[in-house]
Amino acid sequence: MICYTTLSDEDLIALARNGDDLAEDQLAVRYSKLVRACARPYFLAGGDSEDLIQEGMLGLLSAIRKFDPGTGVSFKTYAEQCIRNRLLTAIESASRLKHTPLNDGISFEYLLSEEPGRLHAAQEDSFSRRTEDQVLAREQNEEILVGNVSALSRLEREVLEMYLQGMSYKEIADRVNKPEKSIDNAVQRIRRKLVREN
Repeated sequence: MICYTTLSDEDLIALARNGDDLAEDQLAVRYSKLVRACARPYFLAGGDSEDLIQEGMLGLLSAIRKFDPGTGVSFKTYAEQCIRNRLLTAIESASRLKHTPLNDGISFEYLLSEEPGRLHAAQEDSFSRRTEDQVLAREQNEEILVGNVSALSRLEREVLEMYLQGMSYKEIADRVNKPEKSIDNAVQRIRRKLVREN
């Protein structure tokens, strides 16, 4: 019997490509934390974090199926890029002009940046591909959201900052001396406030 947990990424990929579903499952488990870390900075109005995680997992599966070990790039690096590309594509798709009233994906990193007028590099690339009307609509929504970060309480801003640093609910709860449920509630309030104000 094969012990999948001890196999390298490349060995698991080779097995997965030969139809071994358990090898693919092992890679998905191994990189599920990376998917969550990649999805964490983003917010999808009209959806929730699990929707973004699901999109990230689809990016991971694509990486497993398309990775070429001959390129000299590690699987982790390749997988992270595939996951991020899938997330940005999902956010861009959800925020197209016809869905603007319902769906608008915004990076929390942008909302918390020291320079609110400066966009994340991936967002700049995304913007350059849009029509003029879409760019104008998106900029208007971002101005509204940036102005409403101040609507967050001190605790919510602290929680959001630690959440974006990749800290778990437990780590945040320990840091602010609150129960984990309070942290989850704060994250949900942040999401509702940003959606409501948009």
